[in-house]
Amino acid sequence: MSEPTEQSSSTIITVHSEAMPGTGSGRSRCQIVVVEGPDMGRAVNIAEEPVTVGTFEDSDLVLTDDRVSRMHMTVHEEPGGRFVVRDLESLNGTLYEGSFISEATLPPGATLKVGRSFLRLQPRPQRMEVSPSQSRRFGDLVAESLAMREVIGVTELAATSEVTVLIEGETGTGKELTARAIHEGSERRKGPFVVIDCGALPATLLESELFGHVRGAFTGASTDRLGAFARASGGTIFLDELGSVPLEAQARMLRALEERRVRPVGADQEREVDVRVIAASSTSLEARVAEGTFRPDLYYRLSVVRIQLPPLRARREDIVPIVKELMRRRGLEAGRVVGANLNRLMAHTWPGNVRELRNVIDRAIALSPGARSFQDLRIAVDPMSGEEELSVRTDLSYAEAKQKLLETFEYRYLRDILTRCEGNISAASRVSELDRKYLRSLLRKHDLV
Repeated sequence: MSEPTEQSSSTIITVHSEAMPGTGSGRSRCQIVVVEGPDMGRAVNIAEEPVTVGTFEDSDLVLTDDRVSRMHMTVHEEPGGRFVVRDLESLNGTLYEGSFISEATLPPGATLKVGRSFLRLQPRPQRMEVSPSQSRRFGDLVAESLAMREVIGVTELAATSEVTVLIEGETGTGKELTARAIHEGSERRKGPFVVIDCGALPATLLESELFGHVRGAFTGASTDRLGAFARASGGTIFLDELGSVPLEAQARMLRALEERRVRPVGADQEREVDVRVIAASSTSLEARVAEGTFRPDLYYRLSVVRIQLPPLRARREDIVPIVKELMRRRGLEAGRVVGANLNRLMAHTWPGNVRELRNVIDRAIALSPGARSFQDLRIAVDPMSGEEELSVRTDLSYAEAKQKLLETFEYRYLRDILTRCEGNISAASRVSELDRKYLRSLLRKHDLV
């Protein structure tokens, strides 16, 4: 039966025609992907045994296109990485490059038309093991955790090539910083770095912003205007929140990526652009492909190198180096990052990730005139931001569920009261009306002191 496109939360490199060194394997590891049609995004892996395509429910790739036959065609891989496509005497035929075929040997990347659907023989994502970088810094990225040093290792490799890069991660994890680090570490560093937030642009203006427009193209277009692709020529274009781009604009974006040519809105002529593309999304584009809201051919074209940035709560050992870097940029020497201030930062869940941490440090500096070190700052974090509601676990026994609920309540109460009292245990004892010694023992129990 049909399989969804592969999903992984790890850093992966997808082998396309522009594969990075070291990613090749003895077999091509391709899949058939529906890139256009009612079943867009549906895919199945190709193996040595023939893969069947059709509307019959027992087909390997089941299509709902009513112009596709029950058993429409088969595909199998030959030694050498080429594929034999055989039409099974289908009613409407199988087309390759506009011609009907009964049997043909095709390379990876070939696109077939069956009924109203277009299928591509597309390389599958292949994991490549990348050793963690020995460096704790790359551009403006700083890290101590193994997870982020693996990310730095990938970005160091990506910077030496021209491959497109897709960066995924929660809001605030540092996607733009990562993209800028790749640009500044590449041979394009002297060229422009143009950032487009696709999520902030209405659909009616997106194509004009990306590709430009000519005078009179639409109401209000009083002069010619270069689009982001043209402005980034010679450098890098960073397309943030790509998952919000509507399907109709995705087709033009794919053409721009494949041909490095753009046509301004209202223009008759195309213009060449020399640009390196880095894209980012806070939602999984792979999931959007499976939903049919993102073109699979555009996804595969973008994800030659795919980087998944971990959230800050999963790499708390990076809080100390990030704090030191944030304070350094603001002209302050952090000194030793220890004590109650650090405990508050470590106890927080960081739903806003590194961006939230930056805001907390900026606010602390503004509210601590004369501060000379981290320990001098008056740090407070919003204890309720991003907090999950207390929930009762009915999968446990009554006693166990009650104990879990009490432990969660106890931890959050103590953490929040300590934050309100700026780490002063005596003040927290007065506010909570708990004996100071007992309060201290509870704080130790929950590693809050």
